[in-house]
Amino acid sequence: MIGCGGSGNTHLANSRHKASTSSGAVIDAAIVAADLVAVERDGYVILEDLITPTDCEQIAAAVTPLLNPLGRNAFEGHRTQRLYSLVAKTRVCDALIAHPGVLALLDRLLLPNYLLSQAQVINIGPGERAQLEHYDDGFYPVARPRPALSVATVWAIDAFTVGNGATTVLPGSHRWDTERRPDPDDTRTTAVMASGSCVLFLGTLWHGGGANRTDRARLGFTAQYCQPWLRTQEAFTLSTPPRIARTVSEDMRRMLGYSIHPSFIGAVDGMHPQRLLDNT
Repeated sequence: MIGCGGSGNTHLANSRHKASTSSGAVIDAAIVAADLVAVERDGYVILEDLITPTDCEQIAAAVTPLLNPLGRNAFEGHRTQRLYSLVAKTRVCDALIAHPGVLALLDRLLLPNYLLSQAQVINIGPGERAQLEHYDDGFYPVARPRPALSVATVWAIDAFTVGNGATTVLPGSHRWDTERRPDPDDTRTTAVMASGSCVLFLGTLWHGGGANRTDRARLGFTAQYCQPWLRTQEAFTLSTPPRIARTVSEDMRRMLGYSIHPSFIGAVDGMHPQRLLDNT
């Protein structure tokens, strides 16, 4: 990946912190290519069994005590709990945010130094209604059809089933224009997944959380990523203290905003933002 600017750029923002490669480079290129075919065709792909059941149990144990009260509106979910500013509160989801299998796709779908736009735990409670269908980068005022400006992952910490609120996607809807809206007759697919799997989809894909018709809550985690020249949904450089930013992986720091989009987007006093961590 291009870490700090274009080839031959000698601006101060780029002079010390050189290009770096994401951990996605370790994934077999043939596997990535096959996943990309699915994403380009359908707008999404399910990545199965990326983490273990034990990992999921540890995540659930760590995040459940931190969950907020029930949602404030129908979109958040009146019977749904969420956890925001996650990176500042626990390290338990870092391996999901920066999973090599995810980064390998992001490296090809977004520009170098893409950013983490949002990271939150979502616990859909019994009796929750289906979420309003939407596409994640719809708040950016850019007409469709167009390339996606963001990419999202939704991880099954509990198994996702048809009955417990699994994410529903509309295959092919990433190609719709601005005026097109979901219709009851449109094809929908429920992202049924074992715990430890995730569904990755483009920010232009229409989707929504499903209704939970069971008597148990359904725990999931979502991370959204965006192009490096866009404003993120969560201001991670503000919500994540520098003492924490120093401890996370290079992939994580880059996605939190300690990176440059050529030549100066993200600079601090004309310098690469990593210097704030190096010098304080």
